[in-house]
Amino acid sequence: MGIGIHSAQSVRLTLKPAEVNSGIFFTRSDLAVSIPLHPDYITDTAFCTAIVKNDVKIATIEHLLSAICAYGIDNIEIVVDNEEIPITDGSATAFCMLLDEAGLVSQDAPKQIILIKKNIEVKDGDKFARLKPSVKNELSFEIDFQHPAIQKQKYNFLFNKQNYIKEIAKARTFGFAEDLKYLQSQNKAKGANLNNVIALDEYRILNKEGLRYKDEFVRHKILDAIGDMRVLQYNFFGRYEAFASSHKLNFDLVQKVLNTTNAYEIIEVTDQAKATSQSLAYTYAKH
Repeated sequence: MGIGIHSAQSVRLTLKPAEVNSGIFFTRSDLAVSIPLHPDYITDTAFCTAIVKNDVKIATIEHLLSAICAYGIDNIEIVVDNEEIPITDGSATAFCMLLDEAGLVSQDAPKQIILIKKNIEVKDGDKFARLKPSVKNELSFEIDFQHPAIQKQKYNFLFNKQNYIKEIAKARTFGFAEDLKYLQSQNKAKGANLNNVIALDEYRILNKEGLRYKDEFVRHKILDAIGDMRVLQYNFFGRYEAFASSHKLNFDLVQKVLNTTNAYEIIEVTDQAKATSQSLAYTYAKH
């Protein structure tokens, strides 16, 4: 059980194994509606990434997708009984723990990866997100906030499960106290508190425990980007670079890649250690 950071509503999350070629899909158990992870169903990217089908919505999917991507999971059913994935502590740590407890199983199918073949970029003023060809999976993110506790931060990340758990998973979402009243007027951040957000006033961090990493802010942006890019439907080989990107800009990048001729190729991984699809070993529910 947990709460949604935007809805403030209680929600139960269950992760279930899925058959080969099922992909990632979400089920609203309270409404008996399933929604596949596909760009066609991403209709809301304001302050989170949300998936919607026939007016049935599941919001804030990016942190869980980020962990699923890091664990290399191809097929999984994500079941919730309300409209939002639980925020937990604002990071992906709890989702990594769930996946560790459930365990993974190899499936009798080759693992497929999106290979980026062209430079693809989207921009919004001076903000940008881009993908470049690379034989590795790399992410580089830069932010520049006019706030004494953040300022300029840049982080380069070589993507794999071990690095993700060590360098990225614990990084929490953050927000500014001065924006809270406006967000709540837009039905956002109604469940935000010091247990699930790094909160900042005009001068300082309000959380008594401080930061988990000195550059936790930019690391969380990478966490978000990994989850957002999983909307490509596969993990990717390529280099992601961004300055001040957002959920919307990340989704614009996903759409531009998929709509650009010869921008990518779906390949089968030849490394024996990564050559099979994976799903959960058994159902695990957090009570």
